[in-house]
Amino acid sequence: MIKSSTRPLSNMQEELLRLYSTGVSDETLVEVKELLAKYFFEKAVAKADAVAKEKGYNEDTIQSWLNED
Repeated sequence: MIKSSTRPLSNMQEELLRLYSTGVSDETLVEVKELLAKYFFEKAVAKADAVAKEKGYNEDTIQSWLNED
């Protein structure tokens, strides 16, 4: 049985539903998924870079972590 949710859709969900309701091709769907994946990957990398800068991590720090026993 599917449990219904009382939470409203987010603005992202609403926008994607509008897009998909137009009947996009499978090729377009793959392209949109790739764009979304790239977007969120770049945001995650930017956040990781900001945290690394804040904590003073650099390439030497990472290399020392990789060489730990």
